[in-house]
Amino acid sequence: MLILITYDVNTETPAGKGRLRKVAKQCVNYGTRVQNSVFECVLDPAQYVLLKNSLTELIDEKTDSLRFYHLGGKHRAKVEQVGVSRGIKVEEPLIF
Repeated sequence: MLILITYDVNTETPAGKGRLRKVAKQCVNYGTRVQNSVFECVLDPAQYVLLKNSLTELIDEKTDSLRFYHLGGKHRAKVEQVGVSRGIKVEEPLIF
């Protein structure tokens, strides 16, 4: 299933800047950055639970936020791209 993850981490303090780096790094481990704080992740249910739990533990719920959009298995019909694509087709193999 395709999960779109967005986050907003308060970076007014050094601790916030550290949280931002940790959240981004965790998202990179599971998906593709498509915009600065937006990731597309193709996950199975167990991976989703692991990622959501790790991200939830990283943020400060008083100042930061996470959003998870469940686009499901038929996401190609739900995603429209206009302009420069910063991502890759997350469901296809990577061959360089």
